[in-house]
Amino acid sequence: MDYDCLFCKIIKGDIPSSKVYEDDYVYAFKDINPEAPCHVLVIPKKHIASMDDITPENSEYVSHIFEMIPIIARKGGAENGYRVISNCGKDGGQSVFHLHFHVIGGTELPLHVFPNK
Repeated sequence: MDYDCLFCKIIKGDIPSSKVYEDDYVYAFKDINPEAPCHVLVIPKKHIASMDDITPENSEYVSHIFEMIPIIARKGGAENGYRVISNCGKDGGQSVFHLHFHVIGGTELPLHVFPNK
């Protein structure tokens, strides 16, 4: 754990969250600024800073996250599909440097996720 990390503090219970799912590898909670009716953040319980830091030694956490995302999406309110997003690095829009996946659904999402140029 990184004791200065916001998400590590949420996992420890030092910062409150609206838990959707938890097991030995994963913690999932509602986003405080949701973009859709279902907007859940899914994080590994092991501190991994970003996708660039996934290794053979910690990849079991990421694999387990993807096994649990369908369950988490349904628990979060995404009945008819969802989108999974992960930002990587400053230029990729990552604001908290603890690997996390946004599970967004509960409504029909727009096809385009990038602004028109």
